[in-house]
Amino acid sequence: IKFINMVAEAILLGIVQGITEFLPISSSAHLILIPWFFGWNNTLIDTLSFDVALHFGTFMAVIVYFRDDWKRLATAFFKSLSSITKYRRNNSLLLTMAERLVWFIIIGTIPAGIAGILFEDIIERSFRSPILITVTLVTIGILMIFVEFISKRQKHLSVMTFSDSFFVALAQCLALIPGVSRSGITITAGLLKNYSREASARFSFLLATPIIAGAAAYKLRYLLSGIPEGDLIPFIAGAVTSAITGYYSIGFLLKYLQEKPLNLFSYYRFLLAAIIVLRIKW
Repeated sequence: IKFINMVAEAILLGIVQGITEFLPISSSAHLILIPWFFGWNNTLIDTLSFDVALHFGTFMAVIVYFRDDWKRLATAFFKSLSSITKYRRNNSLLLTMAERLVWFIIIGTIPAGIAGILFEDIIERSFRSPILITVTLVTIGILMIFVEFISKRQKHLSVMTFSDSFFVALAQCLALIPGVSRSGITITAGLLKNYSREASARFSFLLATPIIAGAAAYKLRYLLSGIPEGDLIPFIAGAVTSAITGYYSIGFLLKYLQEKPLNLFSYYRFLLAAIIVLRIKW
């Protein structure tokens, strides 16, 4: 019975991770809140190694969903190296949209990578309070509504500039704080620079991929050494469900944002914050 419960909890958290990693409602907040809400005391699924397994699942989801984009970007990367070599000879650098985009992603990964290395352990120890999560849920929810109201939403990725991409990359650093949401803050940053919702979301997911991969790789040692003998099934169940739900979450959000604003996710944030307050009070 205990093993069955463990697998069920792993599957539920995998589903939650897959959905909330890409919807602008904060995966880190939900992974903290769900065990807190239900009073789970499972030392296995509350380990760093299980967290890595869930993130590996969402990493696979974004790689598979954007596989055609990544193929084009990989080709563009090598072509850009050739263009840079030519620039050194004649001081004329002409990059295609894909070539510029791949370098925006590479350079844009640096701020969040540095922030993660410097502050992630501190934030994981000090920012897990439900009260603090309530504050970030509400604050970012209000910001999302405000930016939806003022954004012109006219630009597409084809006209993205380095300064705009780096602005989004800096915003991604805030995603370390539970309740902020990586997709929420980066999509909002894109909208603030007047990019369309779909363009903002697509760049958000592409920009997040190296960070998710880097975080998983950085913590891989915990995954390899942190799975107790005989407990591999919950880890596999969590990773697989995270990958499957993550894949469909990406598709849902991209389609949803073609016609509708972020407001629905802000309202969900407000509702979740209210539930947290009620849970604390009673």
